[in-house]
Amino acid sequence: MADEPKGLAEGFEESSGDPRVVLAMNAVLSLLFGWTVVWGLDRLEVLTASRGTIAAATLVVFFVTYLLVLR
Repeated sequence: MADEPKGLAEGFEESSGDPRVVLAMNAVLSLLFGWTVVWGLDRLEVLTASRGTIAAATLVVFFVTYLLVLR
């Protein structure tokens, strides 16, 4: 029975994963969250939504997430 295939849980436990996938997911989710925050603040007339403010919010969220979670 040594040749028996491993289950899904064992595969997840042994997999180190690809850090590029984690970084890509972080970038996409940071963009969505940054856009949502900027859109909400624009609706409240706190700041003006533009590509620059969305990019800045995305970068802030990306790097904070990277520093707190991934390292």
